[in-house]
Amino acid sequence: MQRGESGRLEMVSTVGETVRAFVPNPLPPIPALDLTGPRQQRLEAALLACGRLDGIAAMLPDPDLFLYTYVRREAVLSSQIEGTQSSLSDLLLFELGDAPGVPLNDVVEVSNYVAALEHGLSRLRSGFPLSNRLLREVHAKLLARGRGADKQPGEFRRSQNWIGGTRPGNALFVPPPPQEVERCMGQLETFLHVSNDGLPTLVRAALAHLQFETVHPFLDGNGRVGRLLIALQLFDAAVLRQPLLYLSLYFKQHRDEYYRLLGAVRTTGDWEAWLDFFLDGVSQTAGQAVEAAHRLLALFREDAQRVQGLGRAAANALRVFDALRARPLSSLGGLVDRTGASYPTVARAVESLERLGIVREVTGRKRERVFGYTRYLDILNEGADPL
Repeated sequence: MQRGESGRLEMVSTVGETVRAFVPNPLPPIPALDLTGPRQQRLEAALLACGRLDGIAAMLPDPDLFLYTYVRREAVLSSQIEGTQSSLSDLLLFELGDAPGVPLNDVVEVSNYVAALEHGLSRLRSGFPLSNRLLREVHAKLLARGRGADKQPGEFRRSQNWIGGTRPGNALFVPPPPQEVERCMGQLETFLHVSNDGLPTLVRAALAHLQFETVHPFLDGNGRVGRLLIALQLFDAAVLRQPLLYLSLYFKQHRDEYYRLLGAVRTTGDWEAWLDFFLDGVSQTAGQAVEAAHRLLALFREDAQRVQGLGRAAANALRVFDALRARPLSSLGGLVDRTGASYPTVARAVESLERLGIVREVTGRKRERVFGYTRYLDILNEGADPL
């Protein structure tokens, strides 16, 4: 449905130019969204996919194992959209205190994303409301170190920004003037807290994400915080008991369409086209997460059976195997710490797992070697190649 522009244009002067900045109307859209017909079917399919994901998470022997690596996969993907070149293995190596294979700033940025997401989820678990204060806290974690640390971490911007182009005059989009940011974000926070408007949670998440990206309230990190907002909303509304749904890969794979639809909402008010895209993304992403979880369960069962065939060496090898399921990239010292076994015992167990083809050494070094549970990492790395 084309409603016309979903906001107003305001003339602003910045860096020596006068440009038109876009100030969005508050949510929800007027006239009301059309949620009938095929769109209702899309919504039901997305909810069903989320239900399946919630169910498979309950089947996992230890959901935290899957969550640990899945959160880090999301951090890699979301940061890649912003131009970083880090892989999941780079991040895991960095967390071990090892040197990643990419510029340090890239992997620091990804590590910050993990910290920001974990902080947001922890706050919600403690009963803290999903609010502007929480978004500012998340932003502060995101820009705590590395690139962007000088871009007012944890604070709404006090100067004009723009998206695309080399200056405001040739930008693809100019968000609201700085004096409008607090008001726009206050309206968004009000929308986040409304529970009686009849809008399903997935629809609310779609609207809030686009509105956040339109306001662009921070000097840096808006794309990453906007994607985090989706995960925080769905977790806060208990759509999923474990925060396992992340749309970064979908947005990465369809980035041209993603940006086109954001622009179309602003210029024509076609929220429905954006909502269709978003709901399809939820269905696709949840389905991929379910498939990955099934594949990992099958992998763990298959490899555990192979380890059990080692005879007398099986018991210690299984202890190390379980530790690698929890942290699929690890040094020998880390495996000693997590298993409680002696260094020689762990070293022999790793040699057994290497002979079975379950793990391999990833650094090529003779000392301070790091071993990876390669098939596990391969499953999680699918689609996570840098742009």
